[in-house]
Amino acid sequence: MAVQVTGQVLDIRRAGSYHVLSLTAPGITELTRPGHFVTLGIGGEESSMLLRRALAIHQVQSRGVYGGTLDIVIGVHGKGTQWLVDRRRHDPIDIVGPLGRPYVLPKEAVSTVLVGGGYGSAPLFMLAEQLRERGCRVDVILGAATEERLYGALELKRVASTLTITTDDGSLGQRGRVTDVLPAIMDASDAAVVYACGPMPMLQRVSAIATSRQAYSQCAVEEAMACGVGVCMTCVLPVIGEDGVTRMLRSCTEGPVFRGDRVRWADVGTVPSDTLGAPVGGGH
Repeated sequence: MAVQVTGQVLDIRRAGSYHVLSLTAPGITELTRPGHFVTLGIGGEESSMLLRRALAIHQVQSRGVYGGTLDIVIGVHGKGTQWLVDRRRHDPIDIVGPLGRPYVLPKEAVSTVLVGGGYGSAPLFMLAEQLRERGCRVDVILGAATEERLYGALELKRVASTLTITTDDGSLGQRGRVTDVLPAIMDASDAAVVYACGPMPMLQRVSAIATSRQAYSQCAVEEAMACGVGVCMTCVLPVIGEDGVTRMLRSCTEGPVFRGDRVRWADVGTVPSDTLGAPVGGGH
């Protein structure tokens, strides 16, 4: 269902430690669901930066003066993301999307908890809105190392039943991590589903907490993606199938959203010896 379009930069604004890039993306926004991502060409036609950058879709608008538009939250980590945040209004950017498997919405109105770490909160905005439209209770937990590295607290507060903030240094909200407060919030709301996006150690702990309370978890992983379309195999991780067999699945096509209890978190970065097709003795 993905399409490739040449979009234009509408706006780029600073948000704490991050930048929010608004792009025209006709044909992509109409297909986007919470958890989808796009890949962006970087550096221009003459650039030596060949690999595209995979970024989660934050919000979309399917109508308006410019047709379909989408927002992306960017944390600068190198030359590619720096190039993106240096763009100016009307600059062209090559966009492919929507890509990946999105979050699955519950069929019934149930109690949910959304957990975001850093700018991992970006895809939770659309998700929160759509869950509320289905009559679900939506409790949100946002966490980061510092207040500057949180994203979207005010916006999420408008759609959440409750919002809890944690920071490692205590600069905003409760001192600690999102997983410190998750058990009590799940118990208070009798949560049936936990949705999460953030660093892998956070997702591992969120998944374990949800499973211990017989809740269903969906985790959007932050594995590094090179091609974004399932060709290069750089973003694989071990996931247990419904048949009980472990397979190396691609985050960009079979993910980025996985059932938390299916991912072998402790084995991410390796090929477990019992994986289908693994070499004798496993591998790294």
